[in-house]
Amino acid sequence: MSACASLPPQADRVATQALARQADTRLGNTYAAAERQHADSTAMHLLPDGVDALLARIALAEAADHSLDLQYYIWHDDLTGRHLAHALLRAADRGVRVRLLLDDLGTNADDQVLLALASHPNISVRLFNPVANRRFKRISALVDFGRIDRRMHNKALIADNQAAILGGRNIGDEYFGASSEVAFGDLDILMHGVVVPQVSTAFDAFWNADSAYPIERLMGRAAAADALAGYRAKLDAFVAAERASPYVTQVGQRLAQFLDEGGVDFAWGKATVLYDDPAKISRAPEDTQGHLLPQLQALHVAPTRQMLVVSPYFIPGDAGVAWLRGLSERGVQVTVLTNSLAATDVSAVHAGYQRYRKDLLAAGIHLYELKPAASDDGKAHKKSLLGSSKASLHAKTYVFDRGSIFVGSMNLDPRSVMLNTEIGVYCESPMLAGEVVDSLLPQLDRIAWRLALRNDEQGREHIVWIDSEPGGAITERDEPEVSALRRIGIWFLSILPIESEL
Repeated sequence: MSACASLPPQADRVATQALARQADTRLGNTYAAAERQHADSTAMHLLPDGVDALLARIALAEAADHSLDLQYYIWHDDLTGRHLAHALLRAADRGVRVRLLLDDLGTNADDQVLLALASHPNISVRLFNPVANRRFKRISALVDFGRIDRRMHNKALIADNQAAILGGRNIGDEYFGASSEVAFGDLDILMHGVVVPQVSTAFDAFWNADSAYPIERLMGRAAAADALAGYRAKLDAFVAAERASPYVTQVGQRLAQFLDEGGVDFAWGKATVLYDDPAKISRAPEDTQGHLLPQLQALHVAPTRQMLVVSPYFIPGDAGVAWLRGLSERGVQVTVLTNSLAATDVSAVHAGYQRYRKDLLAAGIHLYELKPAASDDGKAHKKSLLGSSKASLHAKTYVFDRGSIFVGSMNLDPRSVMLNTEIGVYCESPMLAGEVVDSLLPQLDRIAWRLALRNDEQGREHIVWIDSEPGGAITERDEPEVSALRRIGIWFLSILPIESEL
């Protein structure tokens, strides 16, 4: 009965909005001259490297004068998570208004820490679609599964309504090259210019949504009087202890370039922010009102020569296969990079994906699956300073004809399309599109297995994995680098009716 507690009322909750852009901020002064030269455009810079992606976030937090808005699905209490939290506290101490919106289930953060942060007069914390009972969260989530199953997968940071970062990265060591266990290959985009207020509008929609609950309201109380001082002391001690570590040292050495317009190479072009209506989680999955994917389709993005799909969790469904087949039949070279079974961190998704592989290959799609070993080529792949033992794909990026690119949080799977909320930006920029294509396509045969169809001696068609080694190609008939037991487990998952949940 305790697990069936209801969520508190929201009637008297105070709505807030993004603060207006002001020219006299440090970021405003930094970007003013370039923005005058490109009055109707957006400056865009890709962040494929994890260290760069972290220091870009810290740089914006350090440079903000008026406001910081952050929205994340996951925020780990680890080295990178604590350093970014420390940067937020420093910003709040100098008078910056901080709004932090987290997905309750994805983050699974310590409520006491969130209460402590929210006790700062300049910090507000809200949880999206939270579990009602904070003491028995797992039981409460199971009891209320139909609602709790719908999550906020968005990732966004906005500083002073002047600069923003969107992309695939959550907050945690594995996303920023600081983990010794796994390194996620990911992509974010740093932007300033006319697109940033669009990102702020999206944030406000989620911050003021019915599903966003202030942490104090969920807990039914404010933090203890000494909670913030205690958390601050713990955070300060951790940051001080890590100051001389190789990872933190490198971040500090490269921090200044992101505060200087001349230190980052920006491409200028038209950018459009696309995002799901936060009310998506309360509607039936098949109701596409306010969905991101139809917004992208409404832009009439129709490649005629080449399309690159990078999606770690890739379940195209019959409709997706038919769409890709149609592109291929019209002469478009479609290349898909996703995780192999050996590289994925969500095996159940692989079970949903594998049933479409033969149809994709038969349709002429160039299908690649990432190898789990990090590259030995330092020029092509920046390894973690801690020596990561496993590589896994996490970027969600789609490139059309080397002329435009979508970067965001949306995977091509049923969960992203129908259940969760997502956000991303569509950039009409041959420079950015070419940067992704030129950095990825030439190394696909080295970092990934290429899939193909072959016939055995009895004429039966099957899939092979081709590893292009320097000494010659190696062809395997089974999922590479995984045990027979794991392959059996994936086969069992593939026969269960769970695809709509993946």
